[in-house]
Amino acid sequence: MSSEQLGVKQGKLAPCPDKPNCVSSQSTSEKNGMEPISYNGTAEDALTKLKSILTNRDRTKVVEADTHYIRAEETSKLMKFVDDIEFYIDTAGEHIHFRSASRKGYSDFGVNKKRMEEIKEAFEK
Repeated sequence: MSSEQLGVKQGKLAPCPDKPNCVSSQSTSEKNGMEPISYNGTAEDALTKLKSILTNRDRTKVVEADTHYIRAEETSKLMKFVDDIEFYIDTAGEHIHFRSASRKGYSDFGVNKKRMEEIKEAFEK
């Protein structure tokens, strides 16, 4: 997916394709769906904490950030595949919606789901 197709449009991140190499908190599909990250406090504090978590992950770089959105790229260790990771701070619901997707291939062997579980766990500490 090109960077022009990513981002928040009308309060939604791009939907996951019909492949098992993507997870999203806004997906209603069993295979792609995950619960959003809840936060307390301000959106600014949540964004700061999230950026810190991302910059401390190996092979991850934040490539875009504003007051309610972060886009990062994470490169796989062995094959050097790049995955897109997006976060949208929903201030109305005090949730952080996310999408993590492989750019190439069909299956990711659960890498995106595991990544998001790790990020959620780090955020909730």
